[in-house]
Amino acid sequence: MKPALLIRLRPTTPWRIGPGTGARNQAGAVLHSDTWYSAVCQAMAQFQMLEEWLNATARPFAEPAVRFSSLFPFQRGMLYAPPPAGIWPPPQSGRVRWKGAKLAPLGAIGTLLRGETLDEERWIVDGHSGCLLPSTGYAGVGPFRQLRRRFAAVDRLTGGLAEPYEAAAVQFAPGCGLWGLMEFANPTAYAVWAPKIEIALRWLADSGVGGLRSRGFGRARQPEFTAGTLEQLLEPLPAPRSGNPAWWLLSLFSPGEEDQVDWSAGSYGLLTRTGRAVNGAVKTGARLVEEGSVLVAATSPRGSIRDAAPEGAAHPVYRAGYALALPIDWGTAA
Repeated sequence: MKPALLIRLRPTTPWRIGPGTGARNQAGAVLHSDTWYSAVCQAMAQFQMLEEWLNATARPFAEPAVRFSSLFPFQRGMLYAPPPAGIWPPPQSGRVRWKGAKLAPLGAIGTLLRGETLDEERWIVDGHSGCLLPSTGYAGVGPFRQLRRRFAAVDRLTGGLAEPYEAAAVQFAPGCGLWGLMEFANPTAYAVWAPKIEIALRWLADSGVGGLRSRGFGRARQPEFTAGTLEQLLEPLPAPRSGNPAWWLLSLFSPGEEDQVDWSAGSYGLLTRTGRAVNGAVKTGARLVEEGSVLVAATSPRGSIRDAAPEGAAHPVYRAGYALALPIDWGTAA
């Protein structure tokens, strides 16, 4: 079993997480794995470790030293994730509109993967966050709410105001935040990179992640780290019973040459990724398989990393598409 880290970030300010549409007046709830990887690259550069980091994680046709999941919300001790496609939503009921939930607790997902049904009396859907909540103990309040702030730049030459604009962000409730996983290729990779990653994440917590960092957004308390294996860290999830499991993605996935995915089976969706480089130029767009997808393959999907640098850029701008996937009994559960 490969070593892994579970990271928890407890935001102290709103976070600007860009939505798939790119609209300023909307905000996402999931910090995608490619954005998370880029943020860590920026932190590594601050400590003169970027070249070493890229050699370990961005080499073509080599096993990356570290794989990233996306960052998902958590609430107290409850970790949310996008449920495996094909088993969600459960059959419609008269009480709970399951399809309104885009994120579900790992305990509820584990219940479905064991082939059991969810008790309608125990669950409600929070319309603000799109999370499935226990019906008792949480007062119907999800881990975050969206908010909107208005901004206007000041022209330093004339002193006049530029056209004001509105931007959306997510505000996390007390005791809530974002969690994610990092899986290491082997114990040596863990010994080398886990301490350096902890340094990088502490810097990111202070300096900010996501959009509007210059306005104080994206800050967090010092990260919390829990070491183990994926199986230990995600204990509510059952181990697959069959010898030929499917693979549930907790990251974005860009198929590589070595991946042998049966695209006629499984259940998956695609997400268009663009974004801007540090100089503001638009990155090369790409379509990646989104989190929550279930892929059918003989072995765990590997993925790839690609150069998304704008035309004429002086250096590569990497978009990470390495898969962090968990084996599940998808066929029998579905």
